[in-house]
Amino acid sequence: MANTLTNIIPQMLFRNLPTLREQSVMPRLVLNSFELGDDREKGSTVDIPLPSAITVRNVTAAVTHATNQDTAATKVQCVLNQWQEASFHLSDKDAEEVMNGFTPMQSAEAMKSIANAMDSHVFSKYTGIYNYGGTAGTTPFASDLTAFKDARKWLNKEAAPMGDRRVVLDPDAEANAIVLSQFLKADERGDQGGIIEGMIGRKLGADWFLDQNVPTHTGGTWAITGTGYTEVKATATAGTSTLIIQGNSSSTTNGGNLKTGDLVTIAGYDYVITTTASVAVGAQATLEINVSPLLRTTLAAGATVTIQLTHVVNLAFHRDAFAFASRPLARSRMDSLGSFFTYEDPISRVAVRLELSRQYKQNTYSFDTLYGAVITRASQAARILG
Repeated sequence: MANTLTNIIPQMLFRNLPTLREQSVMPRLVLNSFELGDDREKGSTVDIPLPSAITVRNVTAAVTHATNQDTAATKVQCVLNQWQEASFHLSDKDAEEVMNGFTPMQSAEAMKSIANAMDSHVFSKYTGIYNYGGTAGTTPFASDLTAFKDARKWLNKEAAPMGDRRVVLDPDAEANAIVLSQFLKADERGDQGGIIEGMIGRKLGADWFLDQNVPTHTGGTWAITGTGYTEVKATATAGTSTLIIQGNSSSTTNGGNLKTGDLVTIAGYDYVITTTASVAVGAQATLEINVSPLLRTTLAAGATVTIQLTHVVNLAFHRDAFAFASRPLARSRMDSLGSFFTYEDPISRVAVRLELSRQYKQNTYSFDTLYGAVITRASQAARILG
């Protein structure tokens, strides 16, 4: 039996790797940290190195040498706090068919669930992204590329490198984008990939991808009635993170809240709310909010505040805006009976394990993986609202 298990488990794992690679979109597109043989446990951390800025200085001929500049890289810690599994059952007959080259459909579904969970976890870090293009509640690219243009503008202003830029869209946004004349007419320049394959591919300095796991941000319930709008209540100083907003003198608020991940624009700059705050019903009611990044300019009392609430979170970003790390679970390589096997996939950048246990005359198989994600450079990403 041990020899049979030793053969079945790796075969079943390898046969499902194409599903893992196809479904785990975001882990492949972001900065991924992967070290062979580096076993970890849930809750351990992985250091993600980030380069530090280097100051240019004048060179002056001198007898003595100038002092070397410190170029130590900074680090962001990624916590491996996600240990997920997806299990399925096979009869002895099913297991025999695996040996004959058959891949059970349930095993593919289990691997798909694992991949979707990882994809969604990377997406969940969007609440730290403050720049955006488009309008909440309106699917982008219905007639033009304005939403992408505005998101790209922020990447350029934040000095995101021109290479390794990605755009990830939900099915509705991608359905609009793929028939835009700007993309369809690419064949006039000799690029027919989008027409033949039905994919956008690399356009306008970014690689475009479809992802069914693009999340929807459910915004707060702040509501202004009448002819009013939201404004800054009192002067807020540049470099701080807290300010007070209110409805203007013509408005009444129905109460409610602004939530973590809601977007506000003030004086030409975008910010994201970092803590949920509630406001009571009342005329010109006030609300204290905390935002990221720190206020880029001093805000005068009365400055208009534009709020974007519920929206689909399509993304434009540079690879280094997010980081993903997956590690093999400690002591989970291959045991003497062949009941589990771990593989570190260099394509999906995921360490995944397949484990077998015998339960009342049938075999229970379980894919599991240990991983984590973190936003590393929020300035190098922008939402494309839908």
